[in-house]
Amino acid sequence: MKLTDKLNQETIIFLTEENRTDAIKELLNQLVKYNYLEKSVKLFSFIEAQELKNSSDIGRGIAFPHSISKELENLVCILGISKNGINYNNGSIYPCHIVLLSLSPNNNPDVHRKFISKFQLLMMDPILKQKIIQLLMENFDYIIIGAGSAGCVLANRLSANPSNKVLLIEAGGKDNYPWIHIPVGYFKTMHNPKVDWCFKTEPDETMNNRSIRYPRGKTLGGSSSINGLLWIRGQKEDYDVWRQLGNTGWDWENVLPYFLKSENNELGKSEFHNDSGPITVANKKINLKLLDEFQNAAEEYGIPKTNDFNTGDNFGVGFFQFTTSFNKAGLKLRCSAAKGYLNPVKKRSNLKIITKAHVQKINFEGKKATGVNYFIGEKINTVNANKEVILSAGSIGSPHILQVSGIGEANKLKNLGINIVHESNGVGKNLQDHLMFRPVYKVKNLKSLNRKVESLFGRFLMGLEYLVNQSGPVTMGASQVCGFVKSDPSRATPNLQFHVSPVSTDILGVTPMHDFEGITPTVANIRPTSRGEINIISSDSRIYPKIKMNYLSTDDDRKVAAQGLKIVRKIMLETETFKQYEPEEYRPGVHITDDEELVKAGSDYTQTIFHPVGTCKMGQDDMAVVDEKLRVRGIQNLRVIDASIMPNITSGNTNAPTIMIAEKGADMILGS
Repeated sequence: MKLTDKLNQETIIFLTEENRTDAIKELLNQLVKYNYLEKSVKLFSFIEAQELKNSSDIGRGIAFPHSISKELENLVCILGISKNGINYNNGSIYPCHIVLLSLSPNNNPDVHRKFISKFQLLMMDPILKQKIIQLLMENFDYIIIGAGSAGCVLANRLSANPSNKVLLIEAGGKDNYPWIHIPVGYFKTMHNPKVDWCFKTEPDETMNNRSIRYPRGKTLGGSSSINGLLWIRGQKEDYDVWRQLGNTGWDWENVLPYFLKSENNELGKSEFHNDSGPITVANKKINLKLLDEFQNAAEEYGIPKTNDFNTGDNFGVGFFQFTTSFNKAGLKLRCSAAKGYLNPVKKRSNLKIITKAHVQKINFEGKKATGVNYFIGEKINTVNANKEVILSAGSIGSPHILQVSGIGEANKLKNLGINIVHESNGVGKNLQDHLMFRPVYKVKNLKSLNRKVESLFGRFLMGLEYLVNQSGPVTMGASQVCGFVKSDPSRATPNLQFHVSPVSTDILGVTPMHDFEGITPTVANIRPTSRGEINIISSDSRIYPKIKMNYLSTDDDRKVAAQGLKIVRKIMLETETFKQYEPEEYRPGVHITDDEELVKAGSDYTQTIFHPVGTCKMGQDDMAVVDEKLRVRGIQNLRVIDASIMPNITSGNTNAPTIMIAEKGADMILGS
């Protein structure tokens, strides 16, 4: 009789309990759960009595509890592995890591003795024992690729059941870089190769042939560890359109519970908010007259004030909420997906987290995903998935990995020497993003933060306010005031978003602040019609793909951009609120009035708001990569769960929707 004949994915588990009694109960309950036993009470009492009389702990971290039962016709066994070790026998100096529980029919005790004897002999060899542990650890139920906003959620939810063995693979390192955790630290993390992939886009002919920096998080928490901390769900209509495209269960009514599940909001529990989720969402902690005056001016223009942008109806102007929370020392810090979802569960014995592991490819048997190859340095390791491989590498990483694994446009992949697993022409297509135009205005007798940021003493004062009061500029997200408005009255819902900051600079996070009191009321088309794509250039997954955004490639996007810049101009220059401060348009300049010229001039200072989505879109058409259950079409045991599945971009910041997608995706997996 071979060990493998008696052990399978149901009868090999990672133990969560820390003592013998509870561990034996855990093993017996697993056998009952999968119908190997009807009841466990009598057997447990008998086994415990035997252990008290004569412990089955043989030392070296191994124990063999056992019993006989008239209810059994054949030998049954279950192997429990404890990552941290359990206190099996008070008399032992070693924690127990391997517990083999065997149950045999009372009419054939020899079977039991022979089986135990064989396994004891195997375990006498410490090298072989370690290899067995390692072998079992490298077989998982679920393998999650990418520990970003979605991956952290999935790791938490899937490992909540101790019988699920979960592996989380992250190409970046641990989130221990100090600037990750300081709220305003995005100035130090974006464009920093320690925690940022530092992508660059291909030149866009429609944007003055510019190539722009494209930050993406390369650390636990992914982009939620380096982003601007802004928490916006999008509008009700965004999700209702997803449903209209054939994606059942993705309308506003069905996604709202997952938004609620994710957040612990300072606004308290209500119809639209929750106060017990993993992500802490807080109100602003900065007071600056400049920001208040922008809201007053916007209201004067016709945009109503609001204190909540997350009810499904975003029309209005008000302050953003930020993903920040207090640590045990009372310090206000970033609440990333890693902090909210992963850190509280990272010691679970059934969850393994590997960092600095770059995925080479997904492995297949025919059209069934079976595991993953990944690099540690130059060494390639292989891990197997008993149930599913889940791609959560983001809108750049997920299509990239699919392509190098043989899923994508057949001709392109063949030209790179990649074996075709499944032709899926939509992989990498449908790339969408929010392009941010960054006009700058000078004001008089109204303080911005420009000079304070560039002054050593000013930075000292900001740091002191942060440490003493947990408030001020150090607690800021990337923008402070938010606004949603229609570019023209014919639009059914708002299609423009303002991100207003009391600072101004040429390239955010790269160049110094301007030497004047400046405000940057950025404006973005949040329902763009331009589409880009992600294309690999090598079969080596470590070579960056081409990111072609095609920003402003449609007439509508250029028209909306011009309309947005003109609305900002009216708020800043034509309202009585701002006239008293003698505003001056520093860029693009009031002399530019023609729409095309305005867009052309504004394009020199555009930046992404870091919202790539759509490259593995969900849907029913020929270009859809995943179905409404987020399963890769045409492939077994493979899902994509991240922002890349959005068929259309949400009309607002994308971190909250990405976390919602992962929450809903986890329920789909666990319910399937």
